[in-house]
Amino acid sequence: MAEFGFTGIAALVIASSFWVVTARNLVHAAVALMGTLFGVAGLYVYLYADFLAATQVIIYVGGILVLIIFGVMLTQRISSAVLLQTHMPNRPLAGVVVFFLFMGLTSLLFRTPWHEGEQVMPESTVTIIGTSLLTKYLLHFEVASVLLLVALLGAAYLSRREDG
Repeated sequence: MAEFGFTGIAALVIASSFWVVTARNLVHAAVALMGTLFGVAGLYVYLYADFLAATQVIIYVGGILVLIIFGVMLTQRISSAVLLQTHMPNRPLAGVVVFFLFMGLTSLLFRTPWHEGEQVMPESTVTIIGTSLLTKYLLHFEVASVLLLVALLGAAYLSRREDG
């Protein structure tokens, strides 16, 4: 039963990511991106990476995607913009490259000897990551947070500085 759920979520991710690339309306592409990001979070849940799933939803869906949608909605006349490029000279070459890449990956998929081991229920990744961040990698974590804070302050300073 779990294989059907995993396959269904994978199909959702593939379909919504295809919609992201082929949508003519920018708002529709952003909504399809939300479906893709939620689907990836669902795949993380099936792979027992619960911390990555929660991070995917909180940071990407909750933060970045909402920021993109607000940026699109608040920009004047962007909702009626049609994303269509009429002159694409490399389209046939790109189609051939993608076809051969797909065929190579498909043949690799079917020629690989897959080993199915015993199914073991792993423990929660949140406990492991939290313990690692607060013990072994505490200094690295704090240096990264200070670096991000300095980058944020620099970006705020550069955006507020008046020319002249």
